[in-house]
Amino acid sequence: MPEIARAPDKFLFEVAVLIVGGGGTGLCAALAASDGGAEALVLERDGGALGSTAMSTGLIPAAGTPEQANCGIDDSPARFVADIMAKTHGEADRVLAELLARESAETIAWLRDSHGAPLALMDGWLYPGHSAKRMYGTPHRTGGELMAALESAVVAAGVPILTRATVDRLYLDGSRIAGVRAVRPDGSAEDIGCGALILACSGFGGNAKLVAQHIPAMAGATYHGHPGNRGDALAWGEALGAAVADIGAYQGHGGLAAGYGVPILWPLIMEGGFQVNVHGLRFSDESAGYSEQAAIVNAQPRQIAWSIFDRRCHELMLDFDDFQDALRAGAVLQAPDIPSLAAACKLPEAALAGTLAQVAACTRGEAEDEFGRDFAGKPVLAAPWYAAKVTGALFHTQGGLIVDDDARVLRSAGSVFPNLFAGGGAARGISGRGADGYLAGNGLLAATTLGKIAGRAAARLVSRKDGGRVAR
Repeated sequence: MPEIARAPDKFLFEVAVLIVGGGGTGLCAALAASDGGAEALVLERDGGALGSTAMSTGLIPAAGTPEQANCGIDDSPARFVADIMAKTHGEADRVLAELLARESAETIAWLRDSHGAPLALMDGWLYPGHSAKRMYGTPHRTGGELMAALESAVVAAGVPILTRATVDRLYLDGSRIAGVRAVRPDGSAEDIGCGALILACSGFGGNAKLVAQHIPAMAGATYHGHPGNRGDALAWGEALGAAVADIGAYQGHGGLAAGYGVPILWPLIMEGGFQVNVHGLRFSDESAGYSEQAAIVNAQPRQIAWSIFDRRCHELMLDFDDFQDALRAGAVLQAPDIPSLAAACKLPEAALAGTLAQVAACTRGEAEDEFGRDFAGKPVLAAPWYAAKVTGALFHTQGGLIVDDDARVLRSAGSVFPNLFAGGGAARGISGRGADGYLAGNGLLAATTLGKIAGRAAARLVSRKDGGRVAR
């Protein structure tokens, strides 16, 4: 259990900026702190720097960028905020949304131009809830690729990453965080002091008890996230009296390949694909969003659905390494005609044929979809057919510690902790209160941008005291 204790008389060593967690948030914080001239150290419980970011598609939305302007894409931070507020039905914290949207373009430029992250604008398709093409990604659209670039940048900056170091205790000196205890695999412990502490240890998706308590709709659902997301930041925050919000918010996914653990990504749905249950019938507006679709899929018989698409959608998806992984694993079936598709998926042929005919009629504008989905503007799906059996999964939580514009953690009474910062899954996101507010890419937007903001603010804080270093 994460603990809070009084600071010891002496630490093994001290560092100006200490970062708990080596995922996307932690590495961005390390880069920003180093840019600000502060000595930093990253503590990571795993054998390598991966975190939740490595399990994502590595896509980060940004608004009002030069690349968008060059492509004739009309976008701005204000438009991005409007999309966030619309998707969350006004539940997201507007101030935080405005901060992240305002900083988003600079985050992309900073990561790419200052630290070599291979991020480029994806001028392909719109994701659910986005009114403009604003997604940036790496060449192979993987979080692992992004994490490799961030780790290389951190190494180049000379910031050490201490792996296999599990932080289980925070030390207090009055109202300040004085340091932490890091436990090594052999059971030995090291007390490390700090001038500022950044919690970058994500949310609580890997803690089944907390999920059942705060997100009962996903209790027992497949968890497709980093197992280290145990809720440590939340526990420390609550013990310190920190403010917490939107604790029931999460990112789900209604397209995790059942039995394979590979996501069947949503562009194929947005390009005209759809889902049916074991009866061969559609059951929702799939285009509303992949996050809320998780619980909807899990409410179907046997907690599964089939994602149905055609060769055009299949070929569009080949740019994604996750889809290539699904193909290699055998998670995607192919059939030349409807009878073969029904047989391969073990679906009733008449019902499936009727569903395909209805989708085609909606696409041609000859009928209105009973679930309110707009299929217009896409080609009618045509053989050969592709299908993948999927289930609904929990990817990561979106609620957490409330932070200010410098990513400083707030107390429940409203004041700030003097040297405690948080970002990514450890902090409150911009997804509102549940699943349907999640806007594609906003998890990584919060991870990278709050990491950047926290690192810069922590560097400023320690520089005012000791020139960026803590005396040994």
